[in-house]
Amino acid sequence: MTAIEARNPQECPARTPAHEHAWSVESSHATSIGQVLYVRCVGCGTRRVDLGGAPFVPPTALSAEVSLND
Repeated sequence: MTAIEARNPQECPARTPAHEHAWSVESSHATSIGQVLYVRCVGCGTRRVDLGGAPFVPPTALSAEVSLND
């Protein structure tokens, strides 16, 4: 069973209106260029990979947003 199959379908609605994502870090690891963060929107389930740098500076996106509902 894959992570997609194991996901509870009620967790994310099939379609959500455009909104500002509320990113939550699912996991992270240190690299030579900074902290790589694997984030997920708590509202719609969209995922993205970010790079965290200096303290008090927001992470920057390393990837495009990927939604499992598309």
